[in-house]
Amino acid sequence: MRFPLPFPRFHFYEIADQSWFPAILREKVQASLTILWKIKVPLLQSQSAASSFACTLRSLLGSSLTSYTFVDFCSGAGGPTTILEHEINLKTKGRGENAVLGESRNNKLTTTGNDIELVQLNGAGKEERDIEEEAVDFVLTDIHPHLEAWERAAKRSDHVKFVRESVDAGDAPLNLLAKVDGLSSDEQRKKIFRLFSLAFHHFDNDAAIQILRNTLATSSGFCIVELQERTFEALITMLALGPSLWIGSWYWFWGDWMHLFWTYVIPIVPLVVVLDGLVSAVRTRSGDEIMALMRKGRMEKEMRGWRFERGRSMHTWPTGQLIYFVGVKDD
Repeated sequence: MRFPLPFPRFHFYEIADQSWFPAILREKVQASLTILWKIKVPLLQSQSAASSFACTLRSLLGSSLTSYTFVDFCSGAGGPTTILEHEINLKTKGRGENAVLGESRNNKLTTTGNDIELVQLNGAGKEERDIEEEAVDFVLTDIHPHLEAWERAAKRSDHVKFVRESVDAGDAPLNLLAKVDGLSSDEQRKKIFRLFSLAFHHFDNDAAIQILRNTLATSSGFCIVELQERTFEALITMLALGPSLWIGSWYWFWGDWMHLFWTYVIPIVPLVVVLDGLVSAVRTRSGDEIMALMRKGRMEKEMRGWRFERGRSMHTWPTGQLIYFVGVKDD
């Protein structure tokens, strides 16, 4: 059962986004968020949040998954992308996961002209999907590239790439893959699937509309994923992040004495993670609100031939939900 907050989306501002917030502290906050994607808490999680996201992508895209190059926008320090790459490429051989349970089975949308109707993506509803044995590339991008972190990630996997120059999610070029280091000409011809991992809620409506317009024009698919929503349960989950960081940071960040100082001596890192998490929940959009933005931006023409699906899956018992909105363009 869900308990929605009794007010509409507000575009409050997160502390870590502000120019006055020290870069060293922003780096520590981003590192903590990355850890929260990776960890698997015994009894409360059957898998990490990033693994849950990987299962969602495999389930939604099925056998078409290997036809894409996944481009992560607003990557920050890397977030879940390196884990996604590992999880998806580890399991590209064999059978895919069953379809994601929950609302997703009843919330599939497509556009035909100006109308919206329910559909299924890639034969959703099949018990199993065959996934071809082929590695998938993941590309990190950001308007402020985090090159040192990305270079470390790329050294750990041949299938993690990045764009060295600044990439604006609302003005990404059609030939974006040509700017990626290490992609062959054949790989550059693959279809682009955009990822927005804990990113889309950061944009106000005008910026979000521009990003959606650019996405429809320059990609063949996209997924907006959030680990929070506008519900009381999400607020409980965000409040629990503080104690979680207090309990685990000594282990996760042992040796990074600056991180531990700003966690335990002066606890700015857990405080900012919790406060920004609460703000994130308040400004996360529902699938209906994302569809409304595309209508508001008069994208009816661009939306033709696209199919959309929204849904959820639990990543942390009993209140943590992974929320997604996916668009796939018919070839």
